[in-house]
Amino acid sequence: MTATTTEDERSDAVYAYLLQLQDDLCTTFGGAAQGGDFLRDAWQREGSDQSIGGRGITAVQEGGAIMERAGVALSDVRGTRLPPAATARNPQLAGRAYRAMGVSVVMHPRNPHSPTSHMNVRFFNAGDVWWFGGGFDLTPYLPYPEDVVAWHRAAS
Repeated sequence: MTATTTEDERSDAVYAYLLQLQDDLCTTFGGAAQGGDFLRDAWQREGSDQSIGGRGITAVQEGGAIMERAGVALSDVRGTRLPPAATARNPQLAGRAYRAMGVSVVMHPRNPHSPTSHMNVRFFNAGDVWWFGGGFDLTPYLPYPEDVVAWHRAAS
């Protein structure tokens, strides 16, 4: 992207990347060896007084040999003005239109010795102000102290 990239071009490029990320994750975790293909459900939402609306694709895999249930969701929402909760720490953004998008992944394994995992990556655009965010965590059903320590070391 160049210095003259517009807000829409930047957001559209990020959306294309996130769409590819969702597809790559579904391919990696899908297929017969992993428990089957992900079933995809595209959605579209109409706006309200503060929202222009949104779109997305929810992909779910159920009943696999490894994962009991897995989901990889993509969302892209827009609004005409940021809500007060979003501008409390950044009052200079009050009244701005926005676009927010991201991919969220949740994996629930069959094996109780394997933790449930969650990961998300987000992009937020409010005109000339934009940023990426995200995070990840594990929720062990049967925690092993050495695994907890190893995960936190690797995550930091």
